[in-house]
Amino acid sequence: MGALTGVLYGCLVVFLGGWYLGKWTGNFSFLLFVLTLVTLVYWLAERFRFAPARAAAARRLDAADVARRQQLANKGINKVDGDVSEAREALLAQPWWLDWTAGLFPVILVVFLLRSFLFEPFKIPSASMVPTLLVGDLILVNKYHYGVRLPVINKKIIPLNDPKRGDVMVFRYPSNPSIDYIKRVVGVPGDEVAYLNQRLFLNGKAVETTALPEFYDEEQARYLPQFSEKLGDKEHRVLVDVKRPSYVVPHESFPYKDQCRYSAEGVRCTVPAGHYFMMGDNRDNSEDSRFWGFVPDENIVGRAFFIWMNFSNFRRFGSFD
Repeated sequence: MGALTGVLYGCLVVFLGGWYLGKWTGNFSFLLFVLTLVTLVYWLAERFRFAPARAAAARRLDAADVARRQQLANKGINKVDGDVSEAREALLAQPWWLDWTAGLFPVILVVFLLRSFLFEPFKIPSASMVPTLLVGDLILVNKYHYGVRLPVINKKIIPLNDPKRGDVMVFRYPSNPSIDYIKRVVGVPGDEVAYLNQRLFLNGKAVETTALPEFYDEEQARYLPQFSEKLGDKEHRVLVDVKRPSYVVPHESFPYKDQCRYSAEGVRCTVPAGHYFMMGDNRDNSEDSRFWGFVPDENIVGRAFFIWMNFSNFRRFGSFD
């Protein structure tokens, strides 16, 4: 069993190493599910087989020691050398391969349950949500806000809240569900969303905006126009890059592409039932629903709501809209 455990850990190290180096993509939820099952098997084996076997061996050792001492006492020898306590402890000790499997099961189970049903951490990889979220922000995502879903397969079993305009939402990228994206909900089912000449329109009306002081973009080393925008009952900041063209070059195909009309001014789309139109707050530096289409409800991961760390800026902490 020790050799088998070593092989399993070796496979895990290779998988995580290749994942970190970008050699392949992986589903961390599935990996955590597999680790939970494997450690559960070890935990059950330890509880019902290995631990009882070690306890039985220790009892046999104690019985043999008592029998030996009794035999010597029958011969008039009452002072007997030898202490079996160290041998008993050695028999009862849990081997390393059980300590690193069965011993970790409770911890892995708690992490799996928390991550699957309550909160999941994410790291912001790109500048598409600047100025709301910066590259390197470590955030928490509420997994149950939009409904309770089964882990791994992401099947909703208990519906709760529907996504609202203005929510910052994490979802599985429709073109490659193994990748998680984060954007803002701009359009809900039935909405007509238009982004024309760098202005957002919702159901035929321009979305309310207020000019703010310019934002310094460290990545581009220049200032960008910044606005306060209101979607529903939520206000948030957005950036506009006047040097970028207004037209959009969409992907060749995506579901319900016929619901979108592209022109030199931008794009106009009608959101189909069960889908959502997502955009980044860094409006002209975000590849979002304008390019690859709508996000189906089954791809929703959760609502992002809290920054808990940024190792490049320790002042980045707190909730956000």
